[in-house]
Amino acid sequence: MVAIRSRITRRAGAGRLTLAIVAAAAMAIAGGLVVAHDPASPWRWLHWACKPLATILILAVAWRSRWPVSRRYRRWILAGIACSLFGDVFLMLPGDLFVPGLLAFLLGHLCFIAALLSDSRFGARPRLLLASLGYGAVNLALLWDSIGAPLRMPVIVYVLVLACMGGQALARARVFAQRGDAQLASARRAAVGAMLFMLSDSLLAWNRFHAAIPWSGLWVLSTYYLALWWIAHSVQRDRILSKAGTIEAGAFQ
Repeated sequence: MVAIRSRITRRAGAGRLTLAIVAAAAMAIAGGLVVAHDPASPWRWLHWACKPLATILILAVAWRSRWPVSRRYRRWILAGIACSLFGDVFLMLPGDLFVPGLLAFLLGHLCFIAALLSDSRFGARPRLLLASLGYGAVNLALLWDSIGAPLRMPVIVYVLVLACMGGQALARARVFAQRGDAQLASARRAAVGAMLFMLSDSLLAWNRFHAAIPWSGLWVLSTYYLALWWIAHSVQRDRILSKAGTIEAGAFQ
């Protein structure tokens, strides 16, 4: 009975946290759309407060995972989301803090790569890694003339690291599928998050360097929060060994 009550309590807490994330993300997006049309709007505080708040709440999802894939995996995912939080702040503050924001997200992706490498070999599926790198290279080539000379090298490094993160997430999920790993669903969540991160950054790059995308704040932030959401949920183990030695379904099974 105690175990059942504890499980119900955890699920209720997870439900409240999910609602809080959705609310914070929605308000961050709404505030961002207002600021995009009127930078001096008094409603800009909504964006400034809720944009980092949504990321902090997603960080809590990874932190609260009762049965993580591994402690090392969770530490690196937490570090990556924390770096993303700093990137959020840099990119939303007045003034051009694009390079510090880029650096923060770069460190975040390096942390995510470290997490993915905790139980898989880098480039285990070369074709998936090359496909991810090719996607980044195509976007970079199409935007090259629009990127200012001082930003070209930082952007190249960022695209390379981001593409490696995406390729490694895909390769890890593929390896887990082929060997029938019990944590395949977790690996797939990480891969979905990585792909959404690449999509979000692609939209951000095209909006910044090429031409304004209508309602860009909606598309960039929604894909970004979904990316972090899936990556945070990849921390949760799908099956755990009970004290009796049997296999039980995890919270997200």
